[in-house]
Amino acid sequence: MAERKPIESWLTDMDGVLIHEGVPIPGADAFLKKLRESGRPFLVLTNNSIYTARDLHARLRRMGLDVPVDNIWTSALATAQFLDDQRPGGSAYVIGEAGLTTALHDIGYILTDHEPDFVILGETRTYSFEALTKAVRLINGGARFIATNPDNVGPSVEGDLPATGSVAALITAATGKQPYFVGKPNPLMMRAGLNAIGAHSENSAMIGDRMDTDVLAGLEAGMRTFLVLSGVTQPADVDRHPFRPSEVVNSIADLVDRI
Repeated sequence: MAERKPIESWLTDMDGVLIHEGVPIPGADAFLKKLRESGRPFLVLTNNSIYTARDLHARLRRMGLDVPVDNIWTSALATAQFLDDQRPGGSAYVIGEAGLTTALHDIGYILTDHEPDFVILGETRTYSFEALTKAVRLINGGARFIATNPDNVGPSVEGDLPATGSVAALITAATGKQPYFVGKPNPLMMRAGLNAIGAHSENSAMIGDRMDTDVLAGLEAGMRTFLVLSGVTQPADVDRHPFRPSEVVNSIADLVDRI
């Protein structure tokens, strides 16, 4: 078997890898600083579609982490790029926040509830029964169903919150239509991200804290994968999956010297 090429480009998840409950994980700042100084292409990814890349840049900066706007890749941006490739200049009924609506506006999409081409479900803290009812009726009327990501729950200070995946299941139960999920673990999000920074999977690595999204997405995109134990997945969880990461490390701090 041919030896793998040296890692030239890095993709990393955000929550559980760089930050945890709004606090930087030790080593995250050093890792990002070394990436910027090295000039190597890199992206910080998130399945969360609530925030724009500019919002996330500002939020991370307040935590002491400097990630340029162009180095942030969200499921909202990946969804917008997918739709721009599939049906340029289309229309959509959107359930989501500014991260998603801004990305769609930027590709020239019309946001409407009148015979839209797509119903797009993203993350929001205020899912309304009225909006979900409208989505169900539009999908039953022929609109195609897209969701930004399959995550069933999201974190909050008070505990887990229902997220896009679980709300999509509600719509599916009412319509019989499964959505197309763009975000991780769909390798589409990873390949689009690699293309955005001019990188190739054979010499790129993905860092994540979840086996079922980060590691799986990196694996299916053909990248080297690093699982950090600073987030969701714990050591005992690794062998429960039918696939493994390339390496398991304690945290992002263990990868600083690999750049």
